[in-house]
Amino acid sequence: MKATQILTDLTQGIHWQETPLAAPEAADLMHAVCLYPQHKKQTFAGFGGAFTEAAGYNWGKLDGPHRKAFAAACYGPTGLNYTLGRTHMGSCDFALGNYAAVETPEDTGFSMERDEAYLLPLLRAAQAETATPIGLLLSPWSPPAFMKTNGEMNHGGKLLPEYRAAWADLIVGYVGRYRAAGFDVRQLTVQNEPEAVQTWDSCIWSAEEEGAFAAEYLRPALDKAGFADVKILIWDHNKEALLRRATGSFAKPEWRAAIDGIAFHWYSGDHFEAVALATELWPEKKLCFTEGCVEYSRFADRGEVGKAEMYAHDILGDLNAGTVEFLDWNLLLDEAGGPNHVGNFCAAPLMLDGKGEFIKQGTYWYIGQFSRYIRPGAVRIASSCWAAELEVTAFENTDGSIAAVLLNRSEKPLPASLMLGEEAAATLEVAPHTIVTIQINCG
Repeated sequence: MKATQILTDLTQGIHWQETPLAAPEAADLMHAVCLYPQHKKQTFAGFGGAFTEAAGYNWGKLDGPHRKAFAAACYGPTGLNYTLGRTHMGSCDFALGNYAAVETPEDTGFSMERDEAYLLPLLRAAQAETATPIGLLLSPWSPPAFMKTNGEMNHGGKLLPEYRAAWADLIVGYVGRYRAAGFDVRQLTVQNEPEAVQTWDSCIWSAEEEGAFAAEYLRPALDKAGFADVKILIWDHNKEALLRRATGSFAKPEWRAAIDGIAFHWYSGDHFEAVALATELWPEKKLCFTEGCVEYSRFADRGEVGKAEMYAHDILGDLNAGTVEFLDWNLLLDEAGGPNHVGNFCAAPLMLDGKGEFIKQGTYWYIGQFSRYIRPGAVRIASSCWAAELEVTAFENTDGSIAAVLLNRSEKPLPASLMLGEEAAATLEVAPHTIVTIQINCG
């Protein structure tokens, strides 16, 4: 058995430092972190980020060599090694303004002008850095204005009943065009944040409306177009309402059968128990984290270490609750945290520096402690830990290696004696405000 420690300590300026760990002569059972590979949990699909119009616009502002370097930093094997992505159908808040593929009832075309200008070039650059197809999730923020009760894409409103079939067909049109462009669209959500009346692109759906639309319009339209393999996710918002929403959307057997999973965000807090309960209640449904970011309106002053720990704490909690995918928000933002057409600025793991280059934030290095070592197809294994201050999750990769991630958000060093079944695998001390990944090769 061979163990390697990979750590990030932002307080010391250390990023992904790898150090071999000697096998201990005896385990320190008072500080045990126990891994149970015989107890298998969910299979993990991968990590990724969002290809927004803002990200594509910012990527275009990079100097030529830095564009490739950026794509490699996200999707290359020496970077975050992402394998998944999310993008928006039509505009979202992190776009340069409102737009839709079809603007009027008389419009018989399907405009991909904005996608071709900003989204697809960045997607192509990212795809060039990875040997496997990037698995895409498509999400709508709003139907075209003419399809809605309020006649605009912003400020909520609802989809007019007479446009349900047309809206389903428009969503399917996006799937077809992205696939024709060579991208692996695997899933979509019915609506981003369907209970939130936002100043930006938004649309209101009840849980029952989501379930009925998925079963009666969207699933049939996808199947008819030859996209039976594309999965449908509901909710796509905060965890505190996850169970209530899913219960409503699964109220009829045919609705539940048409829906493949539940997407969720983090903006209302941890609620890991809600994710775990959803895993228990609906074990056949995918639980997917589809958006999270450090909002400047609430967390601008938290500091780089605090922001990074916010990410790691949520990833750990969600993974241990049964999450099968983690999709961060914008891949690249500018110095102000945009562009955003309504001023809803936030941070991103990678940001422009104003000189044609990009900088890696603390969150970048912390995400990499997971995404580089927990690979697609990995299976979570059960774990336990001696101290609440030391957070841990562990996965067995398809090559048989074990990746265990430990996070210490406290002000004191915490010892850890890693046990793999009955065998002592490694002994280490996790410094204050540090994240560590232990990679164990059992061969």
